[in-house]
Amino acid sequence: MKRALYASSSLTIVLILGCSHHSPVPSAPSPVRAQLVESVSAEEPQVIQTTGTIHARETATISAQVPGHIRTVLVQAGDRVRPGQLLVTLDGDAIQSAFEQATAGAAAAEKQQMAAESEASLAAETLKRYQMLREQKSVSPQEFDEVQKRSEAAQLRVAFYAAQSRQAQAAVAGARTQLGYTTLHAPFAGIITARLADPGTLAGPGVPLLQIDRDGPLQVYTTVDESLIGSLRNGMKIPVDVETSLNSTLNATVTEIVPAADPASRSFLVKLDLPSSPGLRAGMYTKVGIPDGARAMILAPLSAVVMRGSLACVYALDQSGAAQLRYVTLGNRHGGQVEVLSGLAAGETLVNNPGDRDLAGRRIEAQP
Repeated sequence: MKRALYASSSLTIVLILGCSHHSPVPSAPSPVRAQLVESVSAEEPQVIQTTGTIHARETATISAQVPGHIRTVLVQAGDRVRPGQLLVTLDGDAIQSAFEQATAGAAAAEKQQMAAESEASLAAETLKRYQMLREQKSVSPQEFDEVQKRSEAAQLRVAFYAAQSRQAQAAVAGARTQLGYTTLHAPFAGIITARLADPGTLAGPGVPLLQIDRDGPLQVYTTVDESLIGSLRNGMKIPVDVETSLNSTLNATVTEIVPAADPASRSFLVKLDLPSSPGLRAGMYTKVGIPDGARAMILAPLSAVVMRGSLACVYALDQSGAAQLRYVTLGNRHGGQVEVLSGLAAGETLVNNPGDRDLAGRRIEAQP
């Protein structure tokens, strides 16, 4: 009997000792307090980039109107000129001789006209006297007719020499005009952008010698595809990026949409007025943003995005409030937000400024 009690007591002790070696149940991790933000849906104006070139509003090509060798070119590319400034002179010796000949011919014609007028005046006075004598029956009809015919002939000579004089004066005016073509002047104030000929060159009518841009506001010329032309109208503002050392964006105004498209490229020429800006020069390259409607997109705060190696990700909260690491594809930035192309929906709650913490699976409590 004593042996049975001893064995029972030993078994009880073993069971108690065995139970004392079981592991304790671990407690759930405590929530993490963090600021929360949301992804949102938005619409972004769609912009198509086209290239453009800056031009002066007015450009003049200086060319000769009469043939002749160039004597002098008085300006260089880059020179500023004032209205009426002498730019080019041509050899005008032949034209000068023609002008002098025309002037001499006009002087001779004028003298002949004066002589004819004097004769006609004398013939008219003689006719008056013969009219008085005829009334007195002192001259025969034949004598009167002869005097009358001489007076009429004198008047015809006056008309003839007057016409010759006018013709000679017209020749003088034409020769003077031709002589004026031997000197070329600036049509307006501006800057010489191209010098295309030098002294000694034979200038022909219509052959460009100089190019000059008028001072004042500048324009951008750009070509726009026919699919976009319906979104443009005169007076609307268009952003223009000047890709030079200026590195600036200007708001240009649409002033002209050429109504006919280029049949080869199916594009339209559009002209935009630029605001005054120091440093702008004709010929500079630009990019023009042509509006093309709007598109829906999802935006997330940049502060919610963390990088894991070369991959962008966010911590998005599930229905239970636990953070889930979500890899996302990003697009363009928009101020403090960034477009999310994939991996995230609008209206999801995100952990703001997660830093280097590993929050995957952790419950998040909002922190003010």
